[in-house]
Amino acid sequence: MKLINLAILVLGTLTGCNMVTTNMPEQHVKNDLRAPAYPLITIDPYTSAWSMIDKLYDAPVKHWTGKDFPLIGVVKVDDAIYRFMGDDEAQYDVIAGTASESGWKGKYTLTQPSDGWEKPDFKDDSWKISDAAFGTDNEATAKTAWNSEWIWVRREIELTGDYKGKQVYLNYSHDDDAVIYVNGVKVVDTGNNAKSGEQQKLTQEALATLHEGKNIIAASCRNRVGGGLIDFGMSVERDRTNTFVQTARQTNVDVQATQTYYDFTCGPVDLRLTFTAPAFVNDLELVSRPVNYLTYSVNANDGKKHDIQVYFEAGKQWAVDLPTQATVSKSGEEGNLVYVSTGSKDQKILGKKGDNVRIDWGYFYMAAPKANAKVATGDPKVLRDNFVKGKDFQSTPTTDSDKLAIVSSLGKTKAADGHVLFAYDDVYSIQYFEENLRPYWNRNNDQTIFTQMSKAEKDYDALMEQAIEWDRMIYSDAEKVGGKKYAELCATAYRQVMNAHKLVQSPNGDLLWLSKECFSNGSINTVDLTYPSAPMFLVYNLELEKGMMNGIFYYSESGKWEKPFSAHDIGTYPLANGQTYGGDMPVEESGNMLILAAAIATVENNADYAKKHWETLTIWADYLIDKGLDPENQLCTDDFAGHLAHNANLSVKAIMGVASYGYLAEMLGQKDIAKKYMDKAKEMASQWPGMAEENDHYKLAFDQSDTWSMKYNLVWDQLLKFNLFPKEVGQKELKYYMTKINKYGLPLDCRETYTKSDWILWTAAMAEDKDTFNKLVDPVWQFMNDTQNRVPMSDWSWTLTPEQRGFQNRSVIGGYWMPILKEKLLK
Repeated sequence: MKLINLAILVLGTLTGCNMVTTNMPEQHVKNDLRAPAYPLITIDPYTSAWSMIDKLYDAPVKHWTGKDFPLIGVVKVDDAIYRFMGDDEAQYDVIAGTASESGWKGKYTLTQPSDGWEKPDFKDDSWKISDAAFGTDNEATAKTAWNSEWIWVRREIELTGDYKGKQVYLNYSHDDDAVIYVNGVKVVDTGNNAKSGEQQKLTQEALATLHEGKNIIAASCRNRVGGGLIDFGMSVERDRTNTFVQTARQTNVDVQATQTYYDFTCGPVDLRLTFTAPAFVNDLELVSRPVNYLTYSVNANDGKKHDIQVYFEAGKQWAVDLPTQATVSKSGEEGNLVYVSTGSKDQKILGKKGDNVRIDWGYFYMAAPKANAKVATGDPKVLRDNFVKGKDFQSTPTTDSDKLAIVSSLGKTKAADGHVLFAYDDVYSIQYFEENLRPYWNRNNDQTIFTQMSKAEKDYDALMEQAIEWDRMIYSDAEKVGGKKYAELCATAYRQVMNAHKLVQSPNGDLLWLSKECFSNGSINTVDLTYPSAPMFLVYNLELEKGMMNGIFYYSESGKWEKPFSAHDIGTYPLANGQTYGGDMPVEESGNMLILAAAIATVENNADYAKKHWETLTIWADYLIDKGLDPENQLCTDDFAGHLAHNANLSVKAIMGVASYGYLAEMLGQKDIAKKYMDKAKEMASQWPGMAEENDHYKLAFDQSDTWSMKYNLVWDQLLKFNLFPKEVGQKELKYYMTKINKYGLPLDCRETYTKSDWILWTAAMAEDKDTFNKLVDPVWQFMNDTQNRVPMSDWSWTLTPEQRGFQNRSVIGGYWMPILKEKLLK
């Protein structure tokens, strides 16, 4: 650890150009990328708060799923009030609950209905009636199986009130194309897309149709491939009042790998906020510690002293899946900290799984040093009024709608600073083959959330310094390889990659670094997330890379997974009890595991990890020899594009997998086996160009002329020094890609204009010149800067418009480090 930290310090010192100095003592290269969403509190896939707007005070803070995570910040300068963070979240009354809120029944048909099916007076007597939602088996909210391409659904709702002049919303989730009508008026037409927990305000035309008595919401949905889902309901927004009307003026925002900085002017005082997640990938204790920091500092800009107080307020949504769930809040002291906390009344530990789901067990905490802080829970109107008017700050319990608040008094001063701790005690984190596992920080059941917060408080000064140096290293590593825009992408991506995992220890002592497949299908420990995200961990911490593979190896070696190829996943987050994804990916996942085992061996310069799993790797390698050169009709990691036979890029993966096994055998001294498998890989590679040749490039599938696709799997031939393919193969492909790049990126293949940004960065790593590299990378930067979808970085987006196609907050953008991994392996 000392050597690593020394390296970090040296790299930070050497980062010398374009430095900016703030009113804090640190210096770093400013990130000019306008982030799609700004990371604030990032502990794990559940405790994950973001600002999805340019100005921190222009909208409520959000969970990565887009649901409100209320967090408000206010500074009182003398008697003036300035809100610098968050806004009052909208409060809704449910008119018609979605399946996850209250359940509902609808009429449906799987055959094309006659015209007018969406209108209130349509005769639907012949339609079936069943429980919503309607979807495929992998959808947690689906109650009625829908496995065909199309479905039409009608829902009757009974209204008793008058909604004229109200803000009424249609709430819906869909996969893929959904068109939804209210009383025959079209409200939503998603096109080819997949979203969860969406909300659309009714137009005046649709609103005018609402009336007392029977109303009809009708929807059609098309499942193009893979998962399918349709669910919808309706709500009305309550009237809002905002105590903190006046806002500060934001002057800067800057995202670094572990910190997000904001600067504000609050009248005669300047305010700096720093959100810090000290998830340094080389320190497992810190990666697991469930505590983040918010540092604030004030400086008078008029040279005078001012009486300053800072107010922070959080909502109960931090500890529940739905805001309607009952909670219990409290306040107290522990050591030199004061705290407020909240948790659900039910505490159904590990009682819920799925994608668009938030935690509803365990307890959320805000804490601060008690020297100058007071805490309270209760009615937000009372808490805010007491702060504004300088009244005694005490808890005022409510009927299950408590807010949590901290007030820090900085006194009359020209300059001062302080900090707040945000923590979450999830009690148990993961169910692993029917056994509940505690978080890694409490793996021995000898810690409490208070010991963790106490450690965090004690380490505060040192971690703030280390965060600065870590940010410098992450930026510097990327800038040296790919320049400023590439460095800004990596800096913006780092916390998202870390935040999309949970660290636990398995019963046999193995490290488990378990990903959540965010806004995809909610799978846990998906192999084809492990594969694209691997570069970041291969660069910075192999133990976490192994932690993504250990569960998959155990699944096969325990006999729980009996197929002769790798599983796709081990469950649906947070329940890791066995694969729940509906379709296998035999060549994809087996190739992924073999290639990553070889990459680990290359970095470690030994094959000890592969040796532990040699029998399993042998089975998978033999499967690839038998099935990999010309794959049968099956899914690859890009499963949203559907099944595809004779997939040329998947064939490359199989060849790399076979070669990886031969390479590992060589490292283990098994010369004959090494020669056998490497010779087979060479034979397969020699056949591939003739099978895939298409004049000036190579085909999408061997049997499909006039097609093309990104051959990102070729990158391993260079990185692992197999040299199976002639150098001209990769360069020929890259040259062709230059003719296909759109404003926002290189499309994944010829079938659609969408792309995957992680694969673009893998492809860019194959470039041998800076110009080609920049032509591939710069459009990814431009998309993230311009995207209209203000969500944590989406890896699946359109290339002609700055729009998200699907997915967000996924760990796969760890693949952005592939060019850095290339530099590490080939230097």
